[in-house]
Amino acid sequence: MKKIIALALSAVLALGTLAGCSSAPASGSTAASGSTAASGAAAEAGELNLYTWEGMFPQEVLDAFTAETGIKVNYSSFDTDETMLAKLETAKGGDYDVVIADDYIIETAIAEGLVMELDKEKIPNFGNINPLYQGQFFDPENAYTVPYGSGVQTIVYNPDLVDIEIDSYADLWDASLESSVGITSNFRVMNGMALKMAGESYNTDDVAAIEAAGAKLLELAPNVRLIKDDNLQDDMISGEISAGVMYTSQVTLACMANPDLKVVYPSEGIGFGIMAQFIPVNAPHPDAAHAFIDYILRPEVSKQCFEYIGYYCTNQAADELISEEFRPFLTLPEGFTADNMEMIQNVSAEAMEAHTKVWTEFRTACGQ
Repeated sequence: MKKIIALALSAVLALGTLAGCSSAPASGSTAASGSTAASGAAAEAGELNLYTWEGMFPQEVLDAFTAETGIKVNYSSFDTDETMLAKLETAKGGDYDVVIADDYIIETAIAEGLVMELDKEKIPNFGNINPLYQGQFFDPENAYTVPYGSGVQTIVYNPDLVDIEIDSYADLWDASLESSVGITSNFRVMNGMALKMAGESYNTDDVAAIEAAGAKLLELAPNVRLIKDDNLQDDMISGEISAGVMYTSQVTLACMANPDLKVVYPSEGIGFGIMAQFIPVNAPHPDAAHAFIDYILRPEVSKQCFEYIGYYCTNQAADELISEEFRPFLTLPEGFTADNMEMIQNVSAEAMEAHTKVWTEFRTACGQ
């Protein structure tokens, strides 16, 4: 899991993250949760081709959807958003019925005409979505997408293994952390960390600023033990690393396993992102796709999904159903505003080339 991050959040969203998942359910959400009409129409399709990262749904949720609707779920996964987009381009927006991916790549897919506009008459539970996670840069009119979780770029460390108190990205450069830090392999996230330290935006097109951030990142190489996306939390739990830059879901799993770990929202500002569901423009089973999205928006089903994936709750009607043990991990801390949160967006070709170059140099310096 994942990749979260960049353009300043709106003031409305900032207010919402202060409340997190504790607001009252949307009115009428329980009555809408059955969705029998949509599900009945979709049953005629017989199957649904779901395409996202591995492990994004509890199996019991998929099984229950099939039991209720008769629709078989064919689950296939991709490793990166870019892999997903390439396959969707090759299929000309076909092959798949529901895709879940990150905000910035969805913006590109919509611009390329690969995404179907939602028929909200077939999604009666659409009103359950927390509006604080809507109206973002990738879908300002909420015409194409349904949020399926949100998260931030977070530092986690084990105070029993670390001799300093960490409260910023800059602290990860401390010499005492030599060969003990784990980081994600998303280069926009990691290059962005160095950009934020320099007071720059994640989304700058200034090649000189990106190159300067790359030079700073090279200085971190002696401290980096691991660069990986999958299961980085396991390396924190086992003690293989003592500090890490992780995705929200990984932080949740790590802290559930070891409550003594410390979670840090870096003082330089944090990356924030949304992953969302959409229907490709030539989906083979569009009725089944609408039925599935509506099913996932049921409060009781969303609760199961959010507690499983460990991302921030984007279904307002599911808020009060979240178990107490998960609440601390499914909401942003109080005090964060649009001034210190930013969402990663697409940048110019020249900027991407610079990002790729500095990341390659950094990985080589880390021996990975």
